[in-house]
Amino acid sequence: MLKRLMTIGLLALASLPAQAEIFKCTDAAGHVMYSNVASKGCTKMNLEPISTIPAGSKAAPKTPSPAGFPRVEENTQKARDNDRRKILEQEQAAEQKNLEESKKKLAEAEVALPQERMQGGGINQAKVQERTQPIRDQIQLHERNLEAIRKELQNLR
Repeated sequence: MLKRLMTIGLLALASLPAQAEIFKCTDAAGHVMYSNVASKGCTKMNLEPISTIPAGSKAAPKTPSPAGFPRVEENTQKARDNDRRKILEQEQAAEQKNLEESKKKLAEAEVALPQERMQGGGINQAKVQERTQPIRDQIQLHERNLEAIRKELQNLR
């Protein structure tokens, strides 16, 4: 029971806003300094409390566009969207072609690699991996690019 009360008390204290007294001090030469300690020539400042709520937590009210704000006509926007779709489809076709070429290149490299033999007659998998890794990296890049293009195309529909 005591632990529960202490926990509730600590939580209540932690939720209180942090606030300190701020003093504006002016020395004999007229220089202004701010401090949290009062001394000769200081006056207490009355400041509004600082909000600890993150700025993005509340939805900002939407404001309509000003009357003179340029607008794009519906047909113009549709034409722009169609152009974007065509460009994305061209990029998708080119990326698909690059992916297929990279896969073909990998298959050829794996077959054409000289049979690097370790002592005992086994294939040195580390050497094979080292020589084919750049091609495998290219394949992964093309696959990621294709996925990104597919997502963009889905957002258009």
